[in-house]
Parts: sequence; C-alpha cells; structure tokens
Amino acid sequence: MDTNNYCVIMAGGVGSRFWPLSKNEHPKQFLDILGTGKSLLRQTFERFNSICPVENFFIVTNSIYKELVLEQLPELDQSQVLLEPLRRNTAPCIAYANYKIQKRNPNASIIVTPSDHLILKESKFLDVLTEGISFVQNEEKLLTLGIQPSRPETGYGYIQVSKKSIGKSKDIYPVKTFTEKPHHDLAKIFYESGDFFWNSGIFIWSLKSIQEAFNKYLPDVNNLFESGLDKLDTKQEQDFIDNIYPECQNISIDYGILERSNNVYVYCSEFGWSDLGTWGSLYEHSEKDNNENAVQGNNVMLYETKDCLVNVTADKLVVIQGLKDYIVVETDNTILVCRKKDEQEIRKIVNDVKITKGEKFI
Repeated sequence: MDTNNYCVIMAGGVGSRFWPLSKNEHPKQFLDILGTGKSLLRQTFERFNSICPVENFFIVTNSIYKELVLEQLPELDQSQVLLEPLRRNTAPCIAYANYKIQKRNPNASIIVTPSDHLILKESKFLDVLTEGISFVQNEEKLLTLGIQPSRPETGYGYIQVSKKSIGKSKDIYPVKTFTEKPHHDLAKIFYESGDFFWNSGIFIWSLKSIQEAFNKYLPDVNNLFESGLDKLDTKQEQDFIDNIYPECQNISIDYGILERSNNVYVYCSEFGWSDLGTWGSLYEHSEKDNNENAVQGNNVMLYETKDCLVNVTADKLVVIQGLKDYIVVETDNTILVCRKKDEQEIRKIVNDVKITKGEKFI
C-alpha cells in the first residue's frame, strides 16, 4: 500500500431528500440505508481502505457529527475528523483537508469522495482508482470520475469529454464542458450523443496540483487556511477553523475550480455507481418482490400494491392496499407518503414542515 495515498471523505450533508429517515441529528451517511448492517460512511471507509492506510484518512463533517463519526470509524484518531462549524459547500472543506495533509506529506496523492455513494463493482472501481492515482502523480492534472449514463437523468451533473483519449487505459479524456442538472430534453440529447458522462463527484489529484488550483482560482479561500497553517494539529486548530469558516466563500469545488481550470480530465467508466441521492435511486438498487415492491420492515402487508418503496421500522405493522408507484416511509414520529415521480418535492416539503411544525420533525 502506497503511504502517499490519502482519502478525504466529505460527510457533512443532511440528506434532506431522504427525509424523514435522514434527519439533522442523524443524516443518511450514518444510516444503514441499504440494510447491509453497515452505514454508508462505514462502507465508504472500507471501500478505500485497501488503497489508503488508516492513518491517511480524513473525514470532513459538521461539528455536531463528531461522535457519530468516531463511533462508526473507531480506527481513526480524533485529529482525522475535521469539524466544520457551519456548511460552506465542498471547496472550503477540501481546502481544510489539503492543509492538514500538507503538514504530513507534501507528496500526497488525494482521493476526495462523498460519504454516501453506492459502488456495486468494487473490484473494477479499485482498478479505476489505482490507474487514476498513477495518472495524477507528479503531473499538474485534476481528475474526476465520470459514469457512463444509463438514462437521461436530470438529477446529476454532466461532463462533456473531448474525443481524443489519453492515458494507458484509453478511458481518460480532457474535459470540454460541465453542465449541472439539465432539464429532461437536454439530458436526453446528452445521453444520446455519447459525449457526456455523469459527474460522480469523486476526484483524484496530487496535493501540489490542487493547491496550485486553489491559489489560482480561489485565492481568498486558500489564504484563509494558509494563514493558520501553524495552528493545525495543535489545541488552537478548532478555534482557528471556527473563526475563519464564516469568512469562506460558499462554493463547490466544481464551480470554484474545475469549471475554470484547463487541466481537468475525466476517467470514463462504469462500476455500478449511484449517488443514492433520492428514495428513487434507493428503489432502483433494492431487491424487489414479484410486484416490484422494495420493502424494508418485518411486518409489512401489501395488497394490490405495485412498484412501491416501503421503508418502516422493523417491528411496526404496516398494511398498504391499492398503491402504485409510491414512497412510504415511517420513522419514530413521522410518516411520509409520496408519489415516486414527485420525490423532488421532498426538499420543499421538509422546508414547509420546518416552518409550520418546527425542528423536532426535521
């Protein structure tokens, strides 16, 4: 195992589209969404552990989730859990991790990944990571993993690639354009063209390359973290981070750097990826009964019900009759019944609940 390999897991989101199972105090990355006995965060850590030594992991999360992270990843030291006082999107959290890594290993190669994705073909995925790391080592290149689209999906970002590949596998291409969540007609054009790939949000680069990119495109963010380099890994670190984070620009790494850089490449592959961003994506990857219902719960009785996702507490008796294409989710104090085709409305529903019913349901 290469001791220069580092992994940064971004685990600070609230997963509002998985409400009411995912709530502020216990969001989806800490849940066993797939019924495997392991949380999504735990699965993510184990997925990369064959490439990166345990001591080379950093988990960037909100300060309120510190104990959850350490409980689910007991192998880690507290210094490997980077605590954000508030959410500022992906660019600041990556900048924070960069400087923590810089203090340890200026020759690092870094994988940055969300904490809540599904990878079905893990062997293929590890091959992609290995080649991706080799591609960016000692080169000023920023690499993102692109996924061969299987449908004209409107919930993902798309990357258009150049026709001419580079790299040993002939699956790495220069990036031409980024498009974030297109409408259906445009997504259909992208899907049919063959030039566009889904943006997985998984990145690989050398520490040197990403630091140079921050210096060039997000100098204000970079300078904030650089100003306290001597405070990192000391008792002053958290106070320093708490003070500068409100000053950080709220911006994604995609908008802030990747869409502006001319040295971005995409590794185009297919390894059974899903961002598990919605109940619909969970339904797609769940086992189903003879009526295409995906059910989690020990006492669920279905009558004349088809194509539904049902996720309820294990001991609760739930009887459903006459539904088709619905999401039914029950937690300790909330029940959601929603048409699958309207699941994008869940974020609005969560906001309405917060305004009219208060934080206890969120």
